[in-house]
Amino acid sequence: MSLTEPSDVRRQVDAALREGLNSTASRFTALSPTAEHLMRPILDFTASGKRIRALAAWWGFEIAGGSAETYPGIANAAAAVELLHAAALIHDDVIDASDTRRGAPSVHRQFEALHRNDGFAGDSEHFGIATAIVAGDLCLALSEEFWSMTGLPDATSPAALEARNDLRRDVMFGQFLDIYVQDAPVPAADVTDRAWEVLTYKTAKYSVEQPFAVGASIAGADEAVIDALRAFALPLGRAFQLRDDELGVFGDPEVTGKPAGDDLRQGKKTVLVGYTLEALPEGERDWFVSTLAAERKTAEDIARMTDLIRSSGALERMEQLIAREVADSEAALDRLSELGLDAEGHKVLRGYAQSLTVRSS
Repeated sequence: MSLTEPSDVRRQVDAALREGLNSTASRFTALSPTAEHLMRPILDFTASGKRIRALAAWWGFEIAGGSAETYPGIANAAAAVELLHAAALIHDDVIDASDTRRGAPSVHRQFEALHRNDGFAGDSEHFGIATAIVAGDLCLALSEEFWSMTGLPDATSPAALEARNDLRRDVMFGQFLDIYVQDAPVPAADVTDRAWEVLTYKTAKYSVEQPFAVGASIAGADEAVIDALRAFALPLGRAFQLRDDELGVFGDPEVTGKPAGDDLRQGKKTVLVGYTLEALPEGERDWFVSTLAAERKTAEDIARMTDLIRSSGALERMEQLIAREVADSEAALDRLSELGLDAEGHKVLRGYAQSLTVRSS
């Protein structure tokens, strides 16, 4: 089978999101003009993004034999996955106290600015956090609404419901692990293993593996197809997050939309940090651990931590690990070809894999 080109998938998912969210905004603003303040950040936030999860769901559907021409509701299913992601990101920025997302103020900072600039009573920061939580929850509810509009015959099958439940559970469990590991007294020798758990559930399974499985399940795929998709997607999802961890320290702020060294500033215990701690001598390791845990870090602290990561050889180990995960994913592509994926579809998935692992944002 062939796969729809990424640009066509994005265009159709964007259109589904725009139509559905504008309809919701119209319903809300008919009740109260104040609803514009809630819906505008959601509309703006969901108007951009790489659509990584939507692409995975769409292609999982096609690989399992689904036809977008026969069942155009796949666009709503993919949009539902994107709305779940929007909810996760809005809440994640609150949890991490992030000021920016995709080069713009994070949603809770936008609400905070509204409160401050329009002369509201009370605390601006609390208002921003409270309304962003509501906005994220609304995205979760809208994700369910979009799912109900798919019209796909297998969308309510036990397999499809199980795949969707796995998707939602994984991201929430992964988020908990991330919060827990960040603050818990994890021994330096255990950081890499704990970080591996976080990236597996918070990103690899939720961002790549489970969306492919969701898409395949709503096309009525058998276990052989879903297992083959998981074998391709899970290592790819891990490589994606490992690259993200590198960019969280060394990425260009003009490209990533995040400050340089942001993961270090937030005290993130990533695989990159774990590899660094394994390689540093005791004195430097102790300084790194205490500084990473410090609530406030100077620019000099971030610069020294960055230099220690470079000099420790952790970056080289990361590149080797990314290459291994990519190789495992590529090997699984052959199995998909045996299941009917044609040369063009193979090329599309290779391009998708490269976009996740060879990138600057």
